[in-house]
Amino acid sequence: MLRLYGKIFKTGVLTERVPAAAKPVPARAEGPVPISAEVDETIQRAGERLKTVVDRRFRGSLAIRQVDSGSCNGCELEIHALNNVYYGIERFGVHFVASPRHADILLVTGPVSRHMEAALKRTYEAMADPKWVLAAGDCGACGGEFGVSYASCGAVANVIPVDGVIPGCPPAPIALIRGILDLLAR
Repeated sequence: MLRLYGKIFKTGVLTERVPAAAKPVPARAEGPVPISAEVDETIQRAGERLKTVVDRRFRGSLAIRQVDSGSCNGCELEIHALNNVYYGIERFGVHFVASPRHADILLVTGPVSRHMEAALKRTYEAMADPKWVLAAGDCGACGGEFGVSYASCGAVANVIPVDGVIPGCPPAPIALIRGILDLLAR
């Protein structure tokens, strides 16, 4: 282990520095969000509003259980981005938990495939009251391009009650933050 640390210290930093005058990429309604001062400020404002609501209604800690009910994993990539250092949703009091028994919100992605229908129902029933369900992405909202078929139940609302929908394919991390905030503001 010490040899590895020694090699790291001898090698040093090999990455290039970001140019100071880099132009931001124009933003789309969904997809990757460009890194700029305007976006930083938007995230900070939405996060501070979320933190205020979480502090007031949940005593500083909101727990979310995320379930992939058959998605293409596009939404999951954006949800995982919420936990990176740029978005840092945990600094606003929002935590992802492994057990539905500890969760306040169930965040479901993808159309509900037939083999996930029973597992999703059991997860929903395991949550303590009051519980909220957010369907993330177009597939969770309406079934997307998969719809209802022999392999898919379609939208999340076809299986369990849904309290809010976050549109997009996939929804950007800032849209996810706003969707959680909109649900809690009701």
